[in-house]
Amino acid sequence: MAGNTTPAAPEPFRGVGARKGGDPSQGAPPQGGGPHPLIRLLQEFTLEANRYVDTAGGRKDMHRTDLNALAVIMRHTANGSSVTPGLLRKELNLSSPATTALIDRLDSSGHVVRERDSADRRQVHLRMTPKAFEEGGAIFAPLARQMGSAMAKFSPQELETVTRFMTAMVEATVAAREEPPTD
Repeated sequence: MAGNTTPAAPEPFRGVGARKGGDPSQGAPPQGGGPHPLIRLLQEFTLEANRYVDTAGGRKDMHRTDLNALAVIMRHTANGSSVTPGLLRKELNLSSPATTALIDRLDSSGHVVRERDSADRRQVHLRMTPKAFEEGGAIFAPLARQMGSAMAKFSPQELETVTRFMTAMVEATVAAREEPPTD
């Protein structure tokens, strides 16, 4: 047999439009099929964001689920609504025992307090503590700083386009999650 018959390894992905045949401005996938380069970048962004959360949260002995719970509480609080253990369970897709363990952990670490509803003492509301806000700020400050620097390289019009795109991607992800299984 003459020569090497081993197929060449595919080129590593180098960003939008970097692969042969991929023209992101035309919405065309790279030659040979496969996902659009933007889909690959979204996957890469998700992976790196998850790595950041794991690493930065680990420095404060906080698991991803703890940080996700605080994010849910913060989002609802910012919208003027309160968070109950049931809402937290639903949003994080946890079992009742796992939700209780999560709230116990956040309570004992000083990140969340349980408050009884004044009208219905059976109802419990979860509230973040100042410690949670301080530690959350410390955990995410480096990421916010780096993202702010990256965003400063784009015009307001470009950022508006990216905002519309990312909003559509979030909505598409939610819609896909809520689709009934095809099995």
